[in-house]
This record gives sequence, structure tokens and C-alpha cells, in this order.
Amino acid sequence: MHDILRQVPLFSNLAPDHYEILAAITKEQRVKRGETIFSEGDPAKQIYVVASGRVKIFKLSAEGKEQILHVFGPGEPFAEVAVFIGDTYPAHAIALEPSHLLIIPRQEFAHLIEKDPTLALEMLASLAQRLKQFAAMIESLSLQEVPTRLAGHLRYLTEEQQSSTVRLDLPKGQLAALLGTTPETLSRIFNKMSATGAIKVNRSTVTILDHAYLEDLAEGMARL
Repeated sequence: MHDILRQVPLFSNLAPDHYEILAAITKEQRVKRGETIFSEGDPAKQIYVVASGRVKIFKLSAEGKEQILHVFGPGEPFAEVAVFIGDTYPAHAIALEPSHLLIIPRQEFAHLIEKDPTLALEMLASLAQRLKQFAAMIESLSLQEVPTRLAGHLRYLTEEQQSSTVRLDLPKGQLAALLGTTPETLSRIFNKMSATGAIKVNRSTVTILDHAYLEDLAEGMARL
């Protein structure tokens, strides 16, 4: 558990003895694929860290349409915003695959912050980064066309996976929800991008063949 906690950016600057305290208050939970971790409106009583697996954070409209806000993977904390302000969870969390989670209770975490104020600064930095991500998402969904959003996501995957051939991090139906479109529209855009020679799609992997065009499309300087 200590090794996992040390890999979490939120806890990277903790004093050595405070890792012992953090590990002592941390619990573990294993969830199955599709299992609900928490629902929107539940009291925010604990912070989560993904030890392994992936977790989807999403909201549902009144009509039941899903909008994915973020997908968290190994080493990433989530729900710290709601816990930090002592509110309810603002969205739903579901395991995308079998996952191992670390759970840190809010009250004990607050006591740890009192002992190590640098943790509060790290949390503020984490919250600022999260707000930046959400601002970029709102701008993308409100101002950008779907091909631009998809190109931007593919660019992100190439940077994250450091390869021109990337594995889609979500099934296409889930990816459509993340990009604010429908699976049918997403499939048409994939087909059009393939027809231009910009990419090659093989099931859940995509090979970028024309990086310059993808970059222009992601920046809104080219149209599909």
C-alpha cells in the first residue's frame, strides 16, 4: 500500500512518518466491472485512489443521457473535490473494469492535513488542475465540432501512450459519451478520418498515419 500511495501526486511531498499515518487510515475495496462506487448526491465521506483498474465519473441528464466527465486510472485520486468542501458527490462513479481502490476517510484525512499543511497545498494544485481540465472540456463541448474533439482525444492518447498506434481507452460507445456525441456519429467520423488516410482503425486500436493533419484538425485549422 505504501508504494501505491507514494505514486499518487497528491501525496508525493508527504513527510516519511506521515505516510505511515496515511497508510494506517487507508482502507481497500475491490469492485467488479460495472459496479457503482458512489452515486450523485451521496454524502462525500471519503477520497478514492485507483490502485488498479479504471473508474468512470459521469453525470446523467433528466432524459438519461450520459456525459462522461473523466476516466481515472492507476495512481489517480478522485472525489477529493467534494470531500475537500464537505459536500455531496456531484456525479456518479462506476468501475469500467475490475478495480482495486484505496479509500481515505474524510475526517481522518482532515486530521492529517492539520499535521502536514503541505498536503493542503498539493490538494489545491490538484484541484486547480482538475478545474483546468473541466474548463477545457466545457470549451470543447460547446465550441468545437466532433471531429475536432476526436482528433484532440487521439492526440492525447498518442502523448499518453507515446506511440503512433494507440489503444482506445474506452469502448466506442463510452468514447462517444465522453466526446458529447452518439456512437453512430462517432463511427461515421472514424470512417471519414480513415478514408482521408489520416488514421487506420483496427478494432480498439488506432494508428496515426498523418500526424500533421491530425494536429491541424485538433486545433481547428482543418476540417474533415
